[in-house]
Amino acid sequence: MTGRRRWSTEEILDTAAKLLRTSDAESFSVRKLAAALGTDSSSLYRHFRNKTELLRAVADRILQSAMDGYRPEGDWKQRITALGLRLREAFGEQPQLAAVWGRYGSGGTGSRVVMEELLRALRTSGLPDQEIPACYHRLVILLAALISSEAGISTITPEEYEQGMEQFRVAVLGADPERFPALAHYARDIRPLGADRRAAFEEILAAQLAAIEARFP
Repeated sequence: MTGRRRWSTEEILDTAAKLLRTSDAESFSVRKLAAALGTDSSSLYRHFRNKTELLRAVADRILQSAMDGYRPEGDWKQRITALGLRLREAFGEQPQLAAVWGRYGSGGTGSRVVMEELLRALRTSGLPDQEIPACYHRLVILLAALISSEAGISTITPEEYEQGMEQFRVAVLGADPERFPALAHYARDIRPLGADRRAAFEEILAAQLAAIEARFP
């Protein structure tokens, strides 16, 4: 009788990533992953202690893929901006995992590579050494928040998007000017959350970098 196949950690993570392209992290389970691999859950627990550890490992692979081929260029602000856009693009292809990264973080190789580059860029900025950890922390929180927020929008269906746009039009263009005078005044210029996401990402990140620069001696 042939024994059940033993799956490698990389094969398990590959299959988990494929499943997460069509389902969110909440509905994902080790049992579903085991079924997709044709094995039982207990065999997967030899590689990962629980679902959270598995999700963190998949998210870390996104970070690794984002940094593949990366070469630091330009000044510290250009380096951090390029890094942020790489992370945005990588999680844009796997948006379900953006929330996992933002919620749980990751302690794997990909996470360390990202941390190393952010810290190196900040060290070349001229910022006092003792202020770098706090600035790094704020940057990571900002990047995780922006990327997770954008990923949440990208996972909705076309029907959900159209429904949301209709509610937006009703709420904004149909605002009562007596009760909501400011909203009525700017109604035709206000954009929905899904509009110009990359431009907003770059502008918000640039504002944070300018705030860091203002702290220079």
